[in-house]
Amino acid sequence: MTTTPPSVRSGTAPSLISTLPGPCYTDPAIFALEQERIFESLWFCAVRGADLAGPGAFRTVRIGRESVLVTRNRKGELRAFLNVCRHRGARLCTEESGEVRRNLQCPYHAWTYDLDGRLIAAPNLVRMPDVDRVAYGLRPVHLREWLGYAWLCLAEEPPSFEDTVLGAAVERLGDAASIERYRTEELALGRRITYDVRANWKLIVENFMECYHCATIHPELTEILPEFAEGFAAQYYVGHGAEFAPEARGFTVDGSAGPGRLPSIADEQDRRYYAITVKPTVFVNLVPDHVILHRMFPLAADRTVVECDWLYAPEVVARGADLAKSVELFHRVNAQDFEACERTQPGMSSRVYREGGVLVPSEHHIGTFHHWVTERLADRPG
Repeated sequence: MTTTPPSVRSGTAPSLISTLPGPCYTDPAIFALEQERIFESLWFCAVRGADLAGPGAFRTVRIGRESVLVTRNRKGELRAFLNVCRHRGARLCTEESGEVRRNLQCPYHAWTYDLDGRLIAAPNLVRMPDVDRVAYGLRPVHLREWLGYAWLCLAEEPPSFEDTVLGAAVERLGDAASIERYRTEELALGRRITYDVRANWKLIVENFMECYHCATIHPELTEILPEFAEGFAAQYYVGHGAEFAPEARGFTVDGSAGPGRLPSIADEQDRRYYAITVKPTVFVNLVPDHVILHRMFPLAADRTVVECDWLYAPEVVARGADLAKSVELFHRVNAQDFEACERTQPGMSSRVYREGGVLVPSEHHIGTFHHWVTERLADRPG
């Protein structure tokens, strides 16, 4: 089956188009602008809700230049705040995760906040009746829940969640119902692997968006998804999912059967792989028996931490099913991809890449991503 786009088959598009120039991947000043205008301005998938099991559980995450604290209040609702005491700016929680018994207390001067962020106590606070405990509470961060994750936005006025986040799924799959059938919010965590990648975040996004490299570095993946060997990524086509090889029984490293199809997916989604990019930092991979979700945390121009979750039906995880072959397939894909990105990063500093490189026809859609980044970084009035 050929998947070559009509524009490429007909020769209406040029074979090579330009990429972003090398400094876009290495310049700390450009990365700082990305922190401000991309990571701190858009919805950012931060924390899996189930990781915060009960009131007082918390996790801290880095979004752009900010540390953000996500916790559950006494009612069991997720709340997010900038991880900064309003008194002298000390960091409230220095651990990546943990649990407090009742309140959040600054270790410097003991200013204390409840789990809804309200200032409730401080040394000598009763002698300062003019202090507005709400006004001097923790600075809240906008929060939405989707796919079982907390999505945060630092902007004063967040962009439409429906247009940007949900819209990415609709743009890729053709409708919202297609992803809802996987009931990701009800799935259980089977495995989590964190990768510390010495590469710019955009190199990772670009890699995920194309499959020109698949036949070269992903032998296990192309055995399961033969059309990927043609070099055209499945996400290039609205509603299209790459079909499993006839001999593949499941999405596993050796093609053996997986833990069993999720009961809520449609028949046409069986034996198909779908990939969604939610800009700026999320990849969602859908297969019949599990969901793989990547969250990227860009830390520097040349460093990105990627947290990858493998999610399965709760009963599969509860019974202790052997998930090794299921996890191993995409773990290998991740390791192969990230090694390629790390191999590419030094070239971004080379004089030969000062003006950028080129994209072949099967990568032309990456140019849309480059245009999006360029527009986000453009000077804005005011």
